[in-house]
Amino acid sequence: MAGFIGKERHSVDEKGRMMIPARFRRKFEPVVSVAGEEGVSEIVELYILKAPDRSLELYEPFIWASMRMSISALSDFNPEERLLKTLMYESLETVELDRQGRVALSREFLDHAGITKDVMIIGADTKMIIWEPERLSALLQESAGRFASLAGRYF
Repeated sequence: MAGFIGKERHSVDEKGRMMIPARFRRKFEPVVSVAGEEGVSEIVELYILKAPDRSLELYEPFIWASMRMSISALSDFNPEERLLKTLMYESLETVELDRQGRVALSREFLDHAGITKDVMIIGADTKMIIWEPERLSALLQESAGRFASLAGRYF
């Protein structure tokens, strides 16, 4: 399903928790219900990846499942494929959505993206891309003249 479109700026609190925009949360696939001592609770677990461009990418489980299949198909006996598996899984964590619609980002992930206070969350259809706002602004300014040539090359 997904269909995350748009962008929103949010703050990260002192515990590293980031609010997922409500319009994106409404698009989440049905959640898993877990019975526990406190009754039945719904858990939304998301996958977060440190991207090479110093952003973070957030995926729903059903989207990550297809990526996982592609990664699993790589050979452990081919050194480049094994390296790619290692790099991918070293850069990956799972996070749970709390009742207030937040996910807790680890210090490692915050540092990777240079996030200290605010984030820009971009809906990119099947994932959310999380940027430190100043880094995103610099990237957009550097790349402003490239949109037409990139679009012409790929569309």
